[in-house]
Amino acid sequence: MLEQFKKHIQKFICVSDEEFVEIAGYFQVETFKKKENLLTEGQFCKASYFVLDGILRKFFINEKGVEQTTEFAVENWWMTETFSYINQIPTEFYIQAVLPAKVLVIRQKAYDELLEKHPVMEKYFRCIYQKAYAAAQMRVKLLYEHSREELYRQFLKNYPAFLQRVPQYLIASYLGFTPEYLSEIRKKNFS
Repeated sequence: MLEQFKKHIQKFICVSDEEFVEIAGYFQVETFKKKENLLTEGQFCKASYFVLDGILRKFFINEKGVEQTTEFAVENWWMTETFSYINQIPTEFYIQAVLPAKVLVIRQKAYDELLEKHPVMEKYFRCIYQKAYAAAQMRVKLLYEHSREELYRQFLKNYPAFLQRVPQYLIASYLGFTPEYLSEIRKKNFS
């Protein structure tokens, strides 16, 4: 389990086995049940989550009372609510386990200490944030550039295994349409 995290880190930086053992000491392994919330609206986000197994999602509830999914995290992806985490203000989001999940959790104080004692982790997290920012920019571009049907096709093409693991209503929420509309698109594409 920690070997998985070590391999992920080593894609971005080099750390010795001894240093990795120290780094790993700043994290806790936690498990969450399907649909269990890791963070709820109104709380202060005080942790970041690295997914070892399972899927997390971030969502908010809009003015109509509908859940709007903004992000997913599968194995070897990070998730946090950055705005609340950085500014230490109440969040407007939820983070929830889509499936049973096992995650590495690093709390804010431990994160600060980790970066102080292991500066190489600054580079690691910078690389992670750059990748996440680039992915968010591409998602915005796709939302503006493609029709809803094309957006679904792109998602299907880029993440076929993901679509088999996540309920369709959550995919519809992420893509910005109703489950009924997604069902129509799927019928059209698979008939």
